[in-house]
Amino acid sequence: MREKEQRLVKKAIKGNRHAFEKLIKEHYEQIYRTAFLYVHNEADALDAVQEATYQAIISIHTLKKPEYFLTWFTKIVIRCSSKIIKKRTNVVQMSEEVQNQLQQQVIQYDDSIHILDAVRQLKENYRMTIILFYYHDYSIKMISEFMGIPEGTVKTNLSRGKEMLKKYLQEEESYG
Repeated sequence: MREKEQRLVKKAIKGNRHAFEKLIKEHYEQIYRTAFLYVHNEADALDAVQEATYQAIISIHTLKKPEYFLTWFTKIVIRCSSKIIKKRTNVVQMSEEVQNQLQQQVIQYDDSIHILDAVRQLKENYRMTIILFYYHDYSIKMISEFMGIPEGTVKTNLSRGKEMLKKYLQEEESYG
């Protein structure tokens, strides 16, 4: 190791950020190549170098022998690269079919949210009737008994509630 570089390492160990930055710039290509050889793609190699640089800057004070700076830093890069590889192997690639199913579920969820928002805007008696009938699967007779109103009124509330929902959803669609 050159004497100039050893002085930079000693300064970096003492907390000189400028010296540390010079060392990183000086060895960047070699460190990047090392990371790339492990992870096999540019994005992951850049991530490994970035994480290794962070790890090095917070632990440089533990470096005992300045002449081994590059070896020490290379070990950190390899460790960071290995972590990235391990994360990558833990990721299970989804088939296109599964991705499409998830996308459909998201669309259905969005639709459900819109419908629930519209239901919240209904008058109390329409809202309660709609919720009991469609969300809790109560029969018209059960709703009638529960709400203390005639079955005909339950049917009317359902009919008018659905009409109002349709109106709200159409208006929302025309604004969206």
